[in-house]
Amino acid sequence: MGEDLQDAMIAALRQKPGTSERIGNSADAIIGYVNAGYVNKLPDSRADYSDYRILKKPAKFMGHTLVAIEEEYMQEYIGCCVSPGMSVTLRINPTGDDLDKFASMNGCSVSKHNGEGLAEMGLPNAPKGTYATLDCKERDINGGA
Repeated sequence: MGEDLQDAMIAALRQKPGTSERIGNSADAIIGYVNAGYVNKLPDSRADYSDYRILKKPAKFMGHTLVAIEEEYMQEYIGCCVSPGMSVTLRINPTGDDLDKFASMNGCSVSKHNGEGLAEMGLPNAPKGTYATLDCKERDINGGA
């Protein structure tokens, strides 16, 4: 996988210093993965305001195994509480402490789990392991509000 794909995704997750905006664009980052054949153009599943794309072939992201990309946005109002931005779900090795550091520096949050929620995203048979979801959405920049 080209470094430019990972760099575009990191930019879409990274906070612009002194602002509540991201450096990169989530749609542009996802298109790169689509064009390289890592994810489908259309989402594998959609829930509320989120599109989920499951990796079709192995890819590394910040040294971990990328398994899913989520993009949250509002196409039309269906209730409350849209939080634009994106997240990545990774199978981590070994601890994911680097993700905690990235999150604290970039207005993101990290949740570590054993694969809970992957079936709902469209990945019912995920290998056993420790996973982390790095959320970099509007609510994360605003301290979870």
